[in-house]
Amino acid sequence: MRVLGSGKTGWIKSLMPTGLLGRSLLILMTPMLLLQIVTVLIFFERHWDSIARQLSRGLAGDVVFAIDYLGQYPDAEHMEWLQHSARGRLQLDIVFEPGEILEQQITEPPLGLVSEELFNALAERLQRPFYFDLDVDDRKLEIRVQLKDGVLSVVAPRKRLYSSTTYIFFMWIAGSALILYGVAVMFMRNQVRPIRRLAKAADQFGRGVDVETFKPEGAAEVRLAATSFISMRDRIARHLAQRTALLAGVSHDLRTPLTRMKLELAMQGMSPGVEALKQDVLDMERMVDAYLAFARGEEGEKAVPTDMGKLITDQVGEALRDGQQIDLHIVDSLEMDLRPQSVRRCISNIMSNAGRYANNLSIRAGRRGQDYEIVFDDDGPGIPADKREEVFKPFFRLEESRNQATGGVGLGMTIARDSARGHGGDVFLEDAPGGGLRVRLVLPIGH
Repeated sequence: MRVLGSGKTGWIKSLMPTGLLGRSLLILMTPMLLLQIVTVLIFFERHWDSIARQLSRGLAGDVVFAIDYLGQYPDAEHMEWLQHSARGRLQLDIVFEPGEILEQQITEPPLGLVSEELFNALAERLQRPFYFDLDVDDRKLEIRVQLKDGVLSVVAPRKRLYSSTTYIFFMWIAGSALILYGVAVMFMRNQVRPIRRLAKAADQFGRGVDVETFKPEGAAEVRLAATSFISMRDRIARHLAQRTALLAGVSHDLRTPLTRMKLELAMQGMSPGVEALKQDVLDMERMVDAYLAFARGEEGEKAVPTDMGKLITDQVGEALRDGQQIDLHIVDSLEMDLRPQSVRRCISNIMSNAGRYANNLSIRAGRRGQDYEIVFDDDGPGIPADKREEVFKPFFRLEESRNQATGGVGLGMTIARDSARGHGGDVFLEDAPGGGLRVRLVLPIGH
């Protein structure tokens, strides 16, 4: 039972609009539509039924009057007067066919509201065999009545049975509905627009795009959310500024004793162990630089329109000059709003990691859906599936030796993913088709 209920719920949800505008319009228009349906049903049940009955009785009364008049004055002169008067005053064409017999007659109410009401009115007043045809042509109907010495044919306009108020009513209902729906759509779009702007500002802020021009607008709840977003943005900016100032002090404090140590070692000449200490100092400097690069991240850099094709080509060119073997193929070159130095650092770290463990690297870049994807395939030993998330942790090294020349300091992939996620994207590790490791760098295309 639980599965069946969830299936029904899922089917109903699949028909529901996904956007706020569509759902708001559905909530607003559904009661209006139900109200119009109820109004139309009441109209059909009461108004149209009453109008059809009155019109049918009026036409039947005119036919009975013509029959009674001919019964009292059967001569040709009175017949001519009746035809003339009926045509001019009642819009009826009366023809008497002497000696004719009614070939067919209606004995049961036919289908249709108008046909049923006309049958009831004629049967109630005539007490004679009769037949009627409501579709003689587009504008006329015919009633034939059997008399004792012939058949009386009465041709009347269709508007004698059909009221124009019915069509006017429907036009008013449809017209007013369209106007109300149009006004509702216009007002709801204005209410949803600030929410979309807030979502766009949050997305841009997450990708490092300047949103200083964003201002609260719209309904009170939307303004409250926008004000909270601005407060959050300012708090994050202050936090990053404080972190930058702290890192600048840490950088100075760490580099000063390292510089003194290098000077002291330089003055020691070729004493035993001096070369090993010099190497340790260089390793410490590299570690400090790597840590500061990771901790500093993208602080201070603004997102600007950047040609992805040129950025990738420049980074690959630097790697080629360093002796790395790279095959580059750029399918699409888009201009995107991003922090170029951060993306360069991300791409450089991925290529450096491949160059450290592989002989050849293949790079493919292009648009895929709403993202720009850069795929790095190398022919190295790869990374075990259970270790792929571990390599993104700070200072984690697959190479177990502490030699930084072979294993680095363990921050390259961490910085790469931090940069990608700072732009709203991510870095994924997979198996390369030809063996080795595949790294997919995905960056969302801003709109």
